[in-house]
Amino acid sequence: MINTILFDMDGLLLDTELYWGDSMLKIAAQEGIPITRERFKETTGLRIFEVTEYWQRNYPWQGASSEAVANAILDDIIQVSIANGKIMPGVIQLLDTLQSKGYKIALASSSPMRMIAPLVDHFKLASYFNQICSADAVEYGKPHPAVFLHAANLLHTQQHECLVLEDSINGVIAAKAARMKVIAVPDAHQINNPAFSIADAILPSLEQLNDAQFKAITGHSF
Repeated sequence: MINTILFDMDGLLLDTELYWGDSMLKIAAQEGIPITRERFKETTGLRIFEVTEYWQRNYPWQGASSEAVANAILDDIIQVSIANGKIMPGVIQLLDTLQSKGYKIALASSSPMRMIAPLVDHFKLASYFNQICSADAVEYGKPHPAVFLHAANLLHTQQHECLVLEDSINGVIAAKAARMKVIAVPDAHQINNPAFSIADAILPSLEQLNDAQFKAITGHSF
């Protein structure tokens, strides 16, 4: 029986997914790193410190270390997200419902904790979560299932008792690899991507997750 709900952050709770590319390009340009949006696909799924290490190996530059570049990107995206970011539609209503029904709730993100913490605080979401987990606490990021397994372990929950809410293909793969149920909520331009077909359900927005759909996936109502 599902008793635990695991939320991704970027693109699922918050619209911060929009800002990653801009911040990466901005800092790369400042440091003279020859990165383009086309080259982002080379590092899909990697955590930000892994991304800049990859850049250093394949597009070496003089000056700041790969770690310093990663931290500059994080500083920029945190600032931009606080200034311009929004909570995604349906998030608060769903969190209120789940909390009122006594579900265990965790945030499980590939973003570093130093990004998660200020954003969760700024958007006043911390009180909804029993645990807040970052993939920087485990050996591997998504699509490896480690961060979801870590969150379930902290909540003393079995894998088959978890439902994951994700917006990315890597996150969906990670959830299925963890043997958890997963609802995909992709960006509009990705919603017809066949790679999402492994999810238990695909929704255009968390606003669309009603009691009947929840029951169809979990076997019981909210």
